[in-house]
Amino acid sequence: MSLKRLAKYALIGAGLEVSALPGVRRLYPSAAGRGVIFTLHHVRPQNAARYAPNAHLSVTPQFLEKAIETSLECGLTPVAFEDLPRLLSDPSDKRRFVCFTLDDGYRNNAEHAAPIFRKYGVPYTIFITAGFVERSRSIWWETAEALTRNAGRLEFDFGHGMETVALDTVAQKESAFSRFTTLVQTIEEDEAVHRLDNLAKTHGIDPLAIVAELTMNAEELRRLSEDPLAHFGAHTMTHVNLRRVDGVRLRHELVASAEAVERYVGRRPSTFSYPYGYASAVGDRECDAVRRAGFSVAVTTQPGMLDPSNLQRPTAFNRVSLNGRFQKKRYVKGLISGLAFKFLR
Repeated sequence: MSLKRLAKYALIGAGLEVSALPGVRRLYPSAAGRGVIFTLHHVRPQNAARYAPNAHLSVTPQFLEKAIETSLECGLTPVAFEDLPRLLSDPSDKRRFVCFTLDDGYRNNAEHAAPIFRKYGVPYTIFITAGFVERSRSIWWETAEALTRNAGRLEFDFGHGMETVALDTVAQKESAFSRFTTLVQTIEEDEAVHRLDNLAKTHGIDPLAIVAELTMNAEELRRLSEDPLAHFGAHTMTHVNLRRVDGVRLRHELVASAEAVERYVGRRPSTFSYPYGYASAVGDRECDAVRRAGFSVAVTTQPGMLDPSNLQRPTAFNRVSLNGRFQKKRYVKGLISGLAFKFLR
């Protein structure tokens, strides 16, 4: 792992450790707000591989259970994300809430997460990317991980001419993965994904086979929708950075994804999750477009706690990531306290 990334994770870990201290939490009770919306992606058994650039997107079933238990111990009431506006707008309701949300529609959400949510009677919301369900769009970060893990070297043009990229060490693999991430974030995203897909195919990797292995299809979503605790929201058609597309594409990504989710689960979604969700992927234009597309609430991935002020901009709720690199009960307590965001600003 690069020194920069090591330093980043060390800083996050230190902030969580301080935030988890009971004495510190008692000093700033107001930092906890009205609760928290948690972000998850994969929920699956631990991957012990030394090279795992997407490890932050994967937590174990055991950790999810700890997160639920810790939330209950801290006095939070589990609710469905779609119910938050009604609950937060009730001045007589002083409870603090927790919402569990899962992005992308991974099969392990049904296999490993859903039974745990059912065990505790906790509602959950899965945000669906239609292109993954239809096997028409690759998951580029999974493609990049498979490619950099399995290939010995690559021939690729990152923008400065064709070059040979060695992948003999973990450090070299992480560097290459980072360069693919930068490519997707800087050039036109569809083009970057297309080039990455083609490179993977030359190395015997089928990007859409990865999608089929990892994500639920329409029939699996239909079956999961029979769970009364399961809720479903839209997550665009192609998981593209909405801030980097024109208005026509933006509307299509929103409206068509809502129609697709309705086909899969029999109910039109009122909730939405922005792909990536960070500040350079969500702006005023996107929040307004989500509202005009008929969604009542939406989530970013920008950290923050629940507050009645969220109702002033309901298509831009903050979320807090349950990061796969920090799977300890005390870290969940630190996140629920809201103090971590004060220390890490």
